[in-house]
Amino acid sequence: MALKAGIVGLPNVGKSTLFNAVSNSAKAQASNYRFCTIEPNIGLVDVPDERIDKLAELVKPNRTVPTQIEIVDIAGLVRGASKGEGLGNKFLANIREVDAIIQVIRCFEDENILRDEGPINPVGDKEIIETELQLKDMESVEKKLSKAEKMLKTGDAKLKAEYEVLVRCKEHLDQGRNISSLGLSKEEKTAIADLFLLTDKPVLYVANVDELSMHTGNKYSAQLIEAVKDEGNQVIVMTNAIEAQIAEFDNPDDRAMFMDEYKMTEPALDRLIRSTYQLLGLYTYFTAGVQEVRAWTIHEGWKAPQAASVIHTDFEKGFIKAEVIAFKDFIHFGSEAACRENGRLRIEGKEYIVQDGDVMHFRFNVVRMKGMLEEFRKT
Repeated sequence: MALKAGIVGLPNVGKSTLFNAVSNSAKAQASNYRFCTIEPNIGLVDVPDERIDKLAELVKPNRTVPTQIEIVDIAGLVRGASKGEGLGNKFLANIREVDAIIQVIRCFEDENILRDEGPINPVGDKEIIETELQLKDMESVEKKLSKAEKMLKTGDAKLKAEYEVLVRCKEHLDQGRNISSLGLSKEEKTAIADLFLLTDKPVLYVANVDELSMHTGNKYSAQLIEAVKDEGNQVIVMTNAIEAQIAEFDNPDDRAMFMDEYKMTEPALDRLIRSTYQLLGLYTYFTAGVQEVRAWTIHEGWKAPQAASVIHTDFEKGFIKAEVIAFKDFIHFGSEAACRENGRLRIEGKEYIVQDGDVMHFRFNVVRMKGMLEEFRKT
């Protein structure tokens, strides 16, 4: 499940430094000049989850495999990006491809780090980015609206409904508001899904503060928190440079010693990654055996056959039943066998909605799957 979160922000706010901290598969170049990141850097990030560690302690598998999300470091946006300024068109196209946005806001003063927008102004920076995204969305909506108007004469009810959604979107954007706050229904969103509107994506804010403010925040991060409180979006206060240093430690003891010096119980980036995972509306279920304990990513609300498909698509096609143990029961009784003996292993069918943390084993029809494979070979 290749779900992506894009790190965005104005130039020199700490985007690539944050990417270096969270990515365990790539390192972005971080330099003090504009457009250091031209092509988007992409890294796979392990999602910190103490549950998989607890399962591994009990099962003692040959290997442990956490779930991951994809983080994309996108070139810095500048005022006028929607009109092609800077790397505007490329920047906006890259945002269109992600599922959620991590917006990094500069909340620190440092005369040695360039800033084009004058004095530090986190709320103003946020508004610059939002305005550019809104202008680009307006361009997309107006183009489709123009085509829809011409088709209204056909009297097609579906086209009429689509036209009405587009009109609402245009009016909302005209008021300087994001599409995410319009409250569109699932059906209405489907009508404009092909536009991949930028302001309809969920957002998580990172207030990049100075070292002295890493635990308490400062006046700038407080301004940002106040500005977004009615949006329902979360703000993570962190010092990106410190997080990048923590990520460089290969030795756990050295890492723990470094964190202890800064009075940290966990890296702030762990909170960021978990929050991003939640922002994407994702759940985790586990498979636990001697060979491996593995975390699997699904969407909230998925039924058992869909959940089985992330292991292999044929598991969904040949699905019969699922053996399910609640995570807390597995930990309490200590093993699958003990859960079975104590009546804590349930057999669930196709309509079962998987819960976050379920420990699962799927039963599937091998004969049916072989038959489907034979049919595939004939084509």
